[in-house]
Amino acid sequence: MSKLSELPNIGKEVEKQLNQVGIQTFEQLKEIGSKEAWLKIKKIDNSACINRLYAIEGAIENIKKTELSKDKKEELKEFYNIFK
Repeated sequence: MSKLSELPNIGKEVEKQLNQVGIQTFEQLKEIGSKEAWLKIKKIDNSACINRLYAIEGAIENIKKTELSKDKKEELKEFYNIFK
């Protein structure tokens, strides 16, 4: 997969933000993980919300963010609440 925007949930704007924080490939995104990727985006875009975190995790799992497991959403929500 050459463009991050080819992943589920990742549009051109999120792809641009990921690129800005040094994440260019799916492999890099998978290695860094959704939480760290989201934190990097949060540093450049304070409006980064929980839906962006869900979207990144869904992209890593290659599923729509609405298909994330209840447990995964809860884990991400707890993480998000630390930083909001």
